[in-house]
Amino acid sequence: MVLDILSLIVGLILLTAGAEALVRGSSSLGRHLGLTPLVIGLTVVAFGTSAPEMLVSVSGALQGHGDIAVGNVVGSNIFNVGAILGISAILCPLRVHLQVLKLDAPLLIPVSLGAAWLVSRENVSRWMGALLVCLLVAYTVFSIYQARREASGDVLREFEVGTPGPTRRLGTDALLILVGLGMLVLGSRLLVNSSMSIARALGVREAVVGLTIVAAGTSMPEFATSIVAALRRHPDIAVGNIVGSNLFNVLGILGVSTLVSPLEAPGISPVDTWVMVAFAVALLPLLWTGQRLQRWEGGLLIGGYVLYVWTLWPS
Repeated sequence: MVLDILSLIVGLILLTAGAEALVRGSSSLGRHLGLTPLVIGLTVVAFGTSAPEMLVSVSGALQGHGDIAVGNVVGSNIFNVGAILGISAILCPLRVHLQVLKLDAPLLIPVSLGAAWLVSRENVSRWMGALLVCLLVAYTVFSIYQARREASGDVLREFEVGTPGPTRRLGTDALLILVGLGMLVLGSRLLVNSSMSIARALGVREAVVGLTIVAAGTSMPEFATSIVAALRRHPDIAVGNIVGSNLFNVLGILGVSTLVSPLEAPGISPVDTWVMVAFAVALLPLLWTGQRLQRWEGGLLIGGYVLYVWTLWPS
């Protein structure tokens, strides 16, 4: 048990450090290739911070642990809104300027509903995964177009400051990307295997571990990004990171995991998926109330997350 806990901690450290290296290397490479900080922030940074969830869910799918693969996605989406966005709002009330976020937040609701429907099926087939990936590509292209068209000078400066700068050499970028990917692969394997062992030792369902420990652990890059952005008064990055990550979790991670191996997740209950939908629905009026997420609203999000975990663990 002690060794499993140590393995889990090492896995989380590798996932977090690997995501940081991947984001820095990819962002720098994007700068060298002429991409703007806004585009890098909406694509490279958003996808890079979700890399731990991707590797863990794909690893779980390949090993036949569908509850871990799906629970990681559902739990991460709940944790991102309830815990990360809630804490960010308490640190700094978040005023949303970027118009695309007002489109992404409503989009998160039907996407979450679609995920709930897919998970409720006995088997999520590969063609459904392919459809999700195609929707992700369309969403990414649309987001870049809208952001470029509507972003103000203040928003552009936010992404300029909040996006990692370029390194001096392309070789350094390539090394960071390779090292980051290697750490992510190793960390994902350690996390999945140790989580299975801990679940068996504690006598709880794999799904519970996936929805809580694994989901919160793989969300650490999003946690760091949003908290730092909130402290630096960059609300569009803080909110955009969470909304974009949740959309990517469903469309990208669930889609790719299903393409790798058709998923079965009998341990994920309708309550879990509807809690995910509820947080997506709650996010919309919170963001539209004066286009600002107040401290008391952040407290409500945190309270909702704590209540969900309290009812879930142990199960």
